[in-house]
Amino acid sequence: MPFLLIVCLVTFSSVSFARTAEVTEINLWKQTPHGMRLLFNLSGPTTHTVFTLNSPDRLVIDLKETILKTEFKPTLNNQDFIQNVRIARRNKDDLRIVLDLNVPVLTKSFLAKVTAGRGGHQLTVDINPKAAQNSAISTIRSLSAKSILPIIPLGKKSSTPKEKIVVAIDAGHGGIDSGAVGPNGTYEKEVVLMIAKELATLINQTAGLSAVMIREGDYFLKLRRRIELAREHQADLFISIHADAYPENKQIQGASVYMLSNGGASSEAAQWVAEKENAADLLGGISLSDKDDLLASVLLDLSQAGTLEASALVGNEVINALKKSNKVHYSTIQRASFMVLRSPDIPSILVETAFLSNPLEEEKLNSVEFRLRIAHAIFEGIQNYFAQHSPLSQLVAQSEF
Repeated sequence: MPFLLIVCLVTFSSVSFARTAEVTEINLWKQTPHGMRLLFNLSGPTTHTVFTLNSPDRLVIDLKETILKTEFKPTLNNQDFIQNVRIARRNKDDLRIVLDLNVPVLTKSFLAKVTAGRGGHQLTVDINPKAAQNSAISTIRSLSAKSILPIIPLGKKSSTPKEKIVVAIDAGHGGIDSGAVGPNGTYEKEVVLMIAKELATLINQTAGLSAVMIREGDYFLKLRRRIELAREHQADLFISIHADAYPENKQIQGASVYMLSNGGASSEAAQWVAEKENAADLLGGISLSDKDDLLASVLLDLSQAGTLEASALVGNEVINALKKSNKVHYSTIQRASFMVLRSPDIPSILVETAFLSNPLEEEKLNSVEFRLRIAHAIFEGIQNYFAQHSPLSQLVAQSEF
């Protein structure tokens, strides 16, 4: 729902253009093994509409007050799901592009202002067969119903192709920042890194999922850099792993799951508005640099609303899985203004695995069996979430900017 509101706002900001836009270049290429990307380079902004038709299957792209200034001869073969591309003038002033398809497709489109080179705008249309999307969801659903897979050693390098769901795993603290220290000298930074590695193993051995370790060794990382690394790897989910401490009461125990508070979300949105020239990728390529602060703020707030909703959903799945394997300190997801949870476009949760200040839980954290149980529980929560809310299954309806 937040996406539809964003679409409306951007449409209103560009309903009338003084001059006709020119399409100066068109490119079509395989973005993933299953998907294609169609890119239009434009001399200026335009209003566009994307929709599909069936019997036969077609994808239609209409560009308002736009003319074609280039020749386009796409290279197609029998393996592609696109049979043919036709381009023609429509209603004298508009341009229509029709893709004849072999199968039904899902689409996502956005218009972005180009800030480098000669300027202008780019319209991107991503096209994916519905069959590929449904296959990925079926795989994850079937995995969530199976028993936990056995642990295999870490050490192999795994690629993260774009058709996989990417989970960023952040082991808290590191280097000069040891985090909490247990009564017997256990460092938080060490036990959470071991749990993070076990979780990464479970994810990397699961079809359709790929793990990215934010911290792979004992070194210091600034909190905001952790967010940046997750975004650089195009993560679909961010999990930060910690071990709680409350020295004033060493009897407190149990796991907790946190998501970003509304106050933390608002302050982060304010920062992105201040840096809006660098924030185009937060909204699927929509530039904020040419929008006033109020509109930019509304767009970011709406974008964050969807991210927070997803964070709550995955957080609830993880806390429910933890309840089955260990004691929990809070039975429901909690809200806090942790810096590492502030990515506006990546659902993010923080898991406090146990209380390191409690001698019994410190002993548990030093147990391989307990760390594996925690990693399995988090993994189960992730599986259950993606079985119902996989980003590969999201259908973006007709988009008009």
